[in-house]
Amino acid sequence: MNLFNDINTVYFLGIGGIGMSALARLFNHQGLRVAGYDRTPSEITRQLLNEGILVHYEDLGSEISSIVSSPGKTLVVYTPAVPAEHKELDWLKQNKFTIVKRARILGILCSQYQCLAVAGTHGKTTVSTMAATIMSGSSKKCGAILGGISKNFHSNLVLPDNDIKWMITEADEFDRSFLQLSPDIAVITSIDADHLDIYSTVDQIIYSFNEFIGKIRPEGTLLINEKISGKVETQEVKTYTYSLNGNSDFKTENLRLDEVNRCYSFQLCTPGGKTAEITMQYPGLINVENAVAAGAAAWLAGTGLHELRVGIESYLGVKRRFDIRYRGRNTIYIDDYAHHPEELKAFITSVRKLFPAQKITGIFQPHLYTRTRDFADEFASSLDLLDTVLILPIYAARENPIEGVSSAILAEKMKNADHHIVEKSAIMKFIKENPTRVLLTMGAGDIDLLSDEIIETIKHEEKA
Repeated sequence: MNLFNDINTVYFLGIGGIGMSALARLFNHQGLRVAGYDRTPSEITRQLLNEGILVHYEDLGSEISSIVSSPGKTLVVYTPAVPAEHKELDWLKQNKFTIVKRARILGILCSQYQCLAVAGTHGKTTVSTMAATIMSGSSKKCGAILGGISKNFHSNLVLPDNDIKWMITEADEFDRSFLQLSPDIAVITSIDADHLDIYSTVDQIIYSFNEFIGKIRPEGTLLINEKISGKVETQEVKTYTYSLNGNSDFKTENLRLDEVNRCYSFQLCTPGGKTAEITMQYPGLINVENAVAAGAAAWLAGTGLHELRVGIESYLGVKRRFDIRYRGRNTIYIDDYAHHPEELKAFITSVRKLFPAQKITGIFQPHLYTRTRDFADEFASSLDLLDTVLILPIYAARENPIEGVSSAILAEKMKNADHHIVEKSAIMKFIKENPTRVLLTMGAGDIDLLSDEIIETIKHEEKA
């Protein structure tokens, strides 16, 4: 069976995931019948329904036969997050359907283009989305399969035109998915300990990134953050480095912060000395470094400096990545996907640089019992950068509870005296009774579902 030529139906197990939904949209745009299962309704599944994609939320088992076509005409796509005992998955296996991991499908799709793949334990969503913004508005053009909802495209998919040559995607290290890609340009933003349920040691993570580097196509290019260039083996591939202000191939000069709009201006320096003068409208010092990476990747793909500048300056951001949800008279509220200690540290530090004299309150929802257990000390250290901290119960996601692991282990290790373990139901009352200049929500679970209510609570208090 040719995976794409012989099918009329694509069925997704876990269709509401950010990566799965992008592929669902792509196949739907190509005229195939697309349907899928997810555990719970979400904004993404509601959008998919509006786009004509059939979504259901019950494990139908054999009843799925009324939705899928024959085994020879249906492609089933799943992620490692789908449990092995899932009844639909079991029925599809028994009936000899072609069942393929999302990572393999992504690899096949990207092999049809020149591929720009952004890897790294942190930063890949912002860098890939920014690179897509730059290149889609340039003479190079591109399609993109993204890990977040771009505010420029209002989607996690940039539809490829018939004449495009480049496809941009995230290269996810979870479950070693990125080893299905063979990029022409590979970007590595960061390598930190994470996913220790998959990689038992940091050395195993580094080994996997070295394998990813080995997947770069002949005559391809590696772009790597200067801070981690010594961690991996780059001798066999043409390599460029980038940094905020280091001794690297791509970097910034004359970096300055506008005290009025709280955004940065800088010169982006390229090899050979040519520069682009850039004023970002997307805030955060960490995002200046991300802009250097995205600009460098686009430049290596052939984008001109003027196009690069226009693209970065027009970049509006990604939902849940340094996402300023509300800017009021007394309070600014920012939501972020940060769920790893290094991400929290980078996010909070960037916010602190924008508001150095202001009180900052953070609401954090830990993600995964294993991650909370494995990085408890590091989480506590990062959360201590805040003035006041509210810690929600752990969001389990794909895991079962682990005895002795709860949000309390973070609180016990924190040195900041003003921290509280709270349920979601207590948050609005806390916001009303404890005014703050800067409010942050952080986490990869469902904490973002509180955002609208938080905004309404802040507005009500500002009117009072």
